[in-house]
Amino acid sequence: MALYLDSAIASEAEIVKHWGWVKGITTNPTLLAQSDTPPETTLQKLATLTNGPLYYQLMAADKAGMLAEGRKAFEIIGSKTILKIPATPLGFEVVAILSSEITCSVTAIYSAAQAAVAREAGAKIAIAYVNRATRLLGDGIALVREMASVLQGSDTEILAASIKSLQEAAASLQAGADHLTLPLAMLQAIATHELSQKTVEEFAQQGIGLR
Repeated sequence: MALYLDSAIASEAEIVKHWGWVKGITTNPTLLAQSDTPPETTLQKLATLTNGPLYYQLMAADKAGMLAEGRKAFEIIGSKTILKIPATPLGFEVVAILSSEITCSVTAIYSAAQAAVAREAGAKIAIAYVNRATRLLGDGIALVREMASVLQGSDTEILAASIKSLQEAAASLQAGADHLTLPLAMLQAIATHELSQKTVEEFAQQGIGLR
C-alpha cells in the first residue's frame, strides 16, 4: 500500500517529503494548471521532491499525440514516471503500446469491466474516482469493491482518487483499494486524532522518559 500526495504544488511536495510516509505524487491537468510554472518545469521540480512515482496524465486527443506525449513525459520525469491514460477505447490502445516501455495507469475508470480491460492492456494501476463515482453512479465504494474482485490475483493494483472525507479514505481501503491519493490537508487529517494527542499529553504528565 502507498499513500500519495495529489498536488502539483512544489511547496506541498516539500512538506510531505519530510514526513517520510507519503510515497509519491499524483498530478492531473487541473492541478498542473494551478502551478505558477510551465508543466515541464513543474514536473522536473516535483520529480526531485519525491523518491517514489510521479503520475502524469496525457492530454493529447489522438493516438500519435498520446504516444508522443507519454514518451516526452518519460524524458522529463525518468524512471519515476507513471502515465495516467484515460479509460477509453483509444486510451486502452495506447496503454497496450506504452506499457512495455513506461509504467502505465488507467484513469477515470467507472466499471469493473474497464478495470479488466486495463489489466489486459498491461496497466499497472487502475484508478477509481471514488467520490465522483458516488455522485455519478451512486456508490463509489461499491465500484472499488467490484474492481478489486475483478483484479484479484493479477498484477494490476487499484488507486483510489477523488476522496473527499476520512470515511471515504478508510472505506476505499476496506473495499480493496491498494493505494490512496489525497490532497495535503487530508493527508494531514488522516495522521491526526484528538484522542491520540490527549493520550500523549496524559503520558507526559504521569511518566518520565530516558534522560
